[in-house]
Amino acid sequence: MRTEAAKRVELVFSLFDANGNGVIDSADFDLMTGRVLEAATASDDGAKAALRTAFRNWWTTLATELDANGDGVITVEEFRPFVLDPKRFGPTIAEFAGALSALGDPDGDGLIERPLFLSLMKAIGFEEANIHALFDAFGPDADDRITVSTWSSGIVDYYAPDMAGIPGDELVAPRAVA
Repeated sequence: MRTEAAKRVELVFSLFDANGNGVIDSADFDLMTGRVLEAATASDDGAKAALRTAFRNWWTTLATELDANGDGVITVEEFRPFVLDPKRFGPTIAEFAGALSALGDPDGDGLIERPLFLSLMKAIGFEEANIHALFDAFGPDADDRITVSTWSSGIVDYYAPDMAGIPGDELVAPRAVA
């Protein structure tokens, strides 16, 4: 696994541990789902349901694949070595990427405006400065928008263990606090 991917794994674990108790469990996914849906006020019920399903499926896949001792929680030790395995998680990540990026396009024009992108990513738990850097790395148009497909592909790339130098690395880059 590349160094960049290892940093992404650590960040993802901390984000998935939404309640901050040091392990990942189904309650973390419920909490994160609620936060993201709260930020998606303009999205329709179908897009919200797709995101709920994607988060639920992600938890189910993680629990099935990584909860080695069957205790209903995933420790960082269980998480680290396997979470970026495309064979295990590729379809789950693709489902999540599609659902989250669609949530960012409530008007259906295929474009995501920076303010909504920022709100959704902050709801997941990413740092604001890193979110702006990621959006900029995606190459927004003159009206400060990115395409749904750009974001969806960027999410999939973020979870790839062999990827480096990708826009998603902006989420783990150290930033000065203003």
